[in-house]
Amino acid sequence: MDTDDLGAWIREFARLVAQNKEKLTDLDSAIGDGDHGANMDRGMTAVVAALDAEPPDSPSALFKKVGMTLISKVGGASGPLYGTAFLRMAASADTTVDTAGFAKVLRAGLDGVVARGKAELGDKTMVDALAPAVDALDAAVAAGASQKEALRAAADAAGQGREATIPLVARKGRASYLGERSAGHADPGATSTTLLLIAAATALGDED
Repeated sequence: MDTDDLGAWIREFARLVAQNKEKLTDLDSAIGDGDHGANMDRGMTAVVAALDAEPPDSPSALFKKVGMTLISKVGGASGPLYGTAFLRMAASADTTVDTAGFAKVLRAGLDGVVARGKAELGDKTMVDALAPAVDALDAAVAAGASQKEALRAAADAAGQGREATIPLVARKGRASYLGERSAGHADPGATSTTLLLIAAATALGDED
């Protein structure tokens, strides 16, 4: 995967966020501030504009631009969390990224989210989708899966993690203020994170 390939991933994520903006807002209206869809769409629109204005020349530069743009444009917790994830990814990215390298980059992003948000599996956050996805990607790489198979496994694991947040009681973020009333709804951050992994499987999954 070169910089253009990874840029295509980011653009596909932006497209999926725009397509699912109302869904993300509805989920966040149930257990949060009701602005996750609008915030993420605004942030990813700004990211695409920034990439168009000054195309990055390396995966590291790409991820850094994405991270800095999200931190500056996205409100609430999502901007700092997604921004931190991409900045950590920038620090770990090589000049070109193979499937194992992509797994390393995503692991660094997960570590950044955990460090910034102090969240763990089961807290009903984006970690509940991202951590299973990274683990599934690592396992697929170790098993010798193709890039397409590995990224699909990661996307599927993210989706399963998202579904697993529905019965959980939130322990972090605005949703935690609702206590037991936060149960019964999928976490918005886990939902947008699943879109991030679906975008990877779509944009990057044709190369073995």
